[in-house]
Amino acid sequence: MSRDSNYDHHISIFSPQGRLYQIEYAFKAATASTTATAVRSSKNNCACIVSQKKLPDGNRLIVADSPTVSNLHSVTNSIGCILTGRVPDCKALLQRLRYEAADFTFKFGYACPVSVLAKRVADLAQVYTQSASMRPLAVQTILIGPGEVFKVDCAGHFLPFKGTASGSKEQEAINYLEKITGNFEDMNQDEVVRSAIMALGSVLGSDFRGSELEVGIVNGNERFRKLTEDEIEGHLNVIADSDA
Repeated sequence: MSRDSNYDHHISIFSPQGRLYQIEYAFKAATASTTATAVRSSKNNCACIVSQKKLPDGNRLIVADSPTVSNLHSVTNSIGCILTGRVPDCKALLQRLRYEAADFTFKFGYACPVSVLAKRVADLAQVYTQSASMRPLAVQTILIGPGEVFKVDCAGHFLPFKGTASGSKEQEAINYLEKITGNFEDMNQDEVVRSAIMALGSVLGSDFRGSELEVGIVNGNERFRKLTEDEIEGHLNVIADSDA
């Protein structure tokens, strides 16, 4: 047994190298899931998140159209999110996101900004790293609002992004997005959606059908919504034509 294995029994114990192993395990669990990408254009006040739609454990008996197997969720009218990681943890965090957003609106009389919600959830995640009686939620959260994208990790770190990714192919997707980041600000809604789809396709190396993707968008004062299968097929056809 290695010396460092004695320091992963509790979340609040630092190793001699200054590492919290339970947090590292949580990150590993959070990234071993479906890949998702997000892109925003602040100039045109729009943002998009895209994820591959997968049935849990590949079980074909599950009803694919059920909202319970979706990774994309609406938090408020203008905030959407994608949660990647352990499914039970994702469900619990989604409920907390909705509670915090509703509580903010009740207290202050206006809709919770996505930046405030991201900070609040990050603060809660950080608290889970301080006590041996808790464990961090193995979830990475991407929140989008009009022209904004925020990412929150299991340790309570959050940042705004022009484009980002989460899940098993996170780094590869981020590398792709970095190559086209100079174009984000001038993109319209359709271009933002296609950029996020292309980033996901580049790392998964497959040709998608509309039924295999989930796409959520926020544009200006419009409500967060998911694109229909036909709308997604339209974007995939444009991407295919541009590559031809």
